[in-house]
Amino acid sequence: MDVAGHVKTEDSDQVLRASEARYRTLFEESSDGIIIADLETRTVQHANPAAVRMLGHESDSDLRGLGVTDLHPREVLPSVVARLETLSRGERAAGRNIPFLRKDGTVVHVDMSAAIITMDGRTMVVGFLRDATELERAEMERARLATAIEQAAEAVVITDVQGAISYVNPAFETVTGYSRAEVIGRNPRVLKSGAQDEAFYRGLWATITGGNTWRGKLVNKKKNGTLYTEEATISPVRDAAGTITSYVAVKRDITATLALEAQFLQAQKMEAVGRLAGGVAHDFNNVLSVILSYAEMIGSELQPDEPVRADVEEIRTAALRAAGLSRQLLAFSRRQVFQKKVLDVRQVLVGMEKMLVRLLGADIHLTMVPAPGLWNIEADPAQVEQIIMNLAVNARDAMPHGGHLTIEMANVELDEDYASVHADVRAGPFVQIAVSDTGTGMDQEIQARIFEPFFTTKAKGKGTGLGLATVFGIVKQSGGHIWVYSEPGKGSSFKLHFPKAGAAAATRSWAPVVQDVERGNETILLVEDEDQVRSLARRILQRHGYVVLDASNGGEALLICEQHQAKIHLLLTDVVLPRMNGRQLAERLASLRPEMKTLFMSGYADDAILQHGILDSDVAFLQKPFTPGSLTRKVGEVLREETRAGG
Repeated sequence: MDVAGHVKTEDSDQVLRASEARYRTLFEESSDGIIIADLETRTVQHANPAAVRMLGHESDSDLRGLGVTDLHPREVLPSVVARLETLSRGERAAGRNIPFLRKDGTVVHVDMSAAIITMDGRTMVVGFLRDATELERAEMERARLATAIEQAAEAVVITDVQGAISYVNPAFETVTGYSRAEVIGRNPRVLKSGAQDEAFYRGLWATITGGNTWRGKLVNKKKNGTLYTEEATISPVRDAAGTITSYVAVKRDITATLALEAQFLQAQKMEAVGRLAGGVAHDFNNVLSVILSYAEMIGSELQPDEPVRADVEEIRTAALRAAGLSRQLLAFSRRQVFQKKVLDVRQVLVGMEKMLVRLLGADIHLTMVPAPGLWNIEADPAQVEQIIMNLAVNARDAMPHGGHLTIEMANVELDEDYASVHADVRAGPFVQIAVSDTGTGMDQEIQARIFEPFFTTKAKGKGTGLGLATVFGIVKQSGGHIWVYSEPGKGSSFKLHFPKAGAAAATRSWAPVVQDVERGNETILLVEDEDQVRSLARRILQRHGYVVLDASNGGEALLICEQHQAKIHLLLTDVVLPRMNGRQLAERLASLRPEMKTLFMSGYADDAILQHGILDSDVAFLQKPFTPGSLTRKVGEVLREETRAGG
């Protein structure tokens, strides 16, 4: 017996069985699908569990005996046959996203590679299948992510660990003005503006290199040198091992947003100051009514040659100047009482040209540029003239050595884009009046304050600081807005926008000054909550022959009307009253005294006037501060009119 030979045979068998066991294990446990098919018959002989699951079957017996072409949709069979022909020539075959049919008829896409082997003397095709669905989904996700980054409104910058830029998206190019080719490989310091110090950048770099995310704002510089503010989030990017491989920055240009926020804050500040100024002016007008009226009454009883009469006249003159300041405060606070009319702006401004030429002097050249077909606006003509006068005076003072003043008129349509970057602006049709000079100009710090009351850059005693505040208030109260652009040494341009009026302009006419009227004997119901003003008005009217019934509030006035049996000819009431305003009182009394006329008085246009339409109606109105002459003239005028709407 050949013992050695027998041992060798047993060893070989053991090795073969061990090898077969290893391959069987690989075949059974592989996460990739494996299908073995007879090349000649082109039928499936074996399929591992992964292939069975991939194709939706219960066991490999479901697949055995199926033709290779049975595993694919009809439309791809030509490519399957071609791949088999390639294999029959001894070449390898592979393909991506090859559709296979599952048992339920659905399709699964597979990445496949195939080769020829010999098994039991037969030529077999071994196909290795990997489900490409998840890979395809991941690829699609990557593609979507790449598309999103490319199309994102925010700028995206990716750098390597040394800080060299490896990627920027189109938004970065749009914001900075640099092309992708100009910044790839460079450090982001290409955008450095100098607004942040080195300590700022050291802190930023220490944060991200330490594995943390940095968030903050910084001022950068575009390719053309323009500074802009951006809000940035810079994060480290790690690989599977946790090592930082790059940094990604997502940045948003917030320059316009910050400008708009600043406009809103300025508008809120101006509104708060306006409320304060309006309240002060309202109370001040009541005091001025007393000062002016008593000064006038005292002066009228003094002989022209009495020395004290000159002193009284000085008191009256000072009070009139104070009343002028009060009117300017009311204009700024948008509480000034004025009658709106539909105006032809071109007619108003062209009519001022000669007066403006005299005001500006010989060394300032005035150019008036009226646009054809200019729309009408709704405003107080006297207030429009005051606006232009104030701007012209400011321009003259800004051009001490002469220059040019240009007043342009145009129809403009302000769109939503314009409104979105200008606080307190609504879109629509406007008439624009642009007043531009070639004067000294202003820096940003001064521009931020020019509309504040009592702010002035003029020398002491040269200005009250109320000129531009008045302009601001009148434009706002007319429903418009004002915008200024100026640079030091390059002059200033004020653009006023008034809403387009729908009606035709009325011809402007000037009423003659009415002299003091004759004495009266009618009965007047006087309603005024300020004791001094009520006492003063009662005294003036009684001296003029009127019978006066006075009340300090609406409740007292209603009681008087119920108890007084005789006729009451006129209700003279302040608009601003506690609990019940003047308009509400007039409406309550209309049913009790339908024949009684009404005269409203007030020092400013508060909500009671604006909301109830007093200024837009035909109701008579007397503005404070009043004098004995203005009060008696207005009372006589109302009483002697045969008809008047309202009240």
